[in-house]
Amino acid sequence: MNNRTISILIPFKDTEEFLPDCIQSIIDQTYDDWEIVAVNDGSTDRSLKIMHSYAKRDPRIKVLENEGKGIIEALRTAYSQSKGTFITRMDSDDLMSKNKLETMVKALERHGKGYVAIGKVKYFSKEGVGGGYKGYEKWLNRLTEQGTNYSEIYKECVIPSPCWMVYKNDLDKVGSFLADRYPEDYDLAFRFYEQGLKCIPCNEILHHWRDYSYRTSRTSEHYAQNYFLDIKLFYFLKLDHNNQRPLVLWGAGNKGKKLAKNLIEQELDFIWVCNNTNKIGLDIYDKKMHHYLEINKLQQPQIIITVANREAQEFIREYLSGKGKNPVQDYIFFC
Repeated sequence: MNNRTISILIPFKDTEEFLPDCIQSIIDQTYDDWEIVAVNDGSTDRSLKIMHSYAKRDPRIKVLENEGKGIIEALRTAYSQSKGTFITRMDSDDLMSKNKLETMVKALERHGKGYVAIGKVKYFSKEGVGGGYKGYEKWLNRLTEQGTNYSEIYKECVIPSPCWMVYKNDLDKVGSFLADRYPEDYDLAFRFYEQGLKCIPCNEILHHWRDYSYRTSRTSEHYAQNYFLDIKLFYFLKLDHNNQRPLVLWGAGNKGKKLAKNLIEQELDFIWVCNNTNKIGLDIYDKKMHHYLEINKLQQPQIIITVANREAQEFIREYLSGKGKNPVQDYIFFC
């Protein structure tokens, strides 16, 4: 290994249908100073056999058994055996654009440590890509083009798990894969944000993200909405909450109720508001629901918004901007 080697960490489980194309997309890279550290996480199909067949033909490929169970422990196992100066992840059912590794390494070498190399993503599927994923792709790529990913980190994961690269030293700095929080990619993005690693803007599609009905992010409980809400609130309270300012929760739907319950359980005081006339004045969890105009009575409130409707979000954004409130600093969309 030299000081330009990339370690590509690949947890895999039952992806025999897609694994050959995935590995071939790495072999075909314009940049060839890499190692694959692939970790079998209990496959019951031919995935392990396929990986071993590639390892026999290419000494850059190492195949290991998960020392624990699940994707986080598979990543820990892979990382413990990685030797590269640069670290990235790859999903075993996806494809790399041919110049992905070269583009990311050059970006990191140009900027130095303290940065995250990222790239635009493209969803593909035999069944066709749904509107939700198309919307996420468009939103994520818009942020990536400007390198402003953290500006909307409380909405959704702003750094896709298989499309980032960092110096190994920087990954150690943020705690690598030691945390046990799911979704693990979202948690890592928050730790990049916490430690001040800057996102390098990129205009190129570097990763092709495969969608299908039984992929892990669709079927595992670890990627359900309650996990996303829990991790958002955890990091908001840790990183951005100012307990000298009044806290406001705007929204009375399912997400709003879940967050309200969590805040109450943590004995954190907040004012609950909404713009739904059917709910204003109600007591929910022994907490009165106020009209959103109540915000005008507060000095420098911090506002968490859980309203999902796009039109309602635009109304809220325009209203708060008109009152001199700034995104992130004064209000944060949690959806």
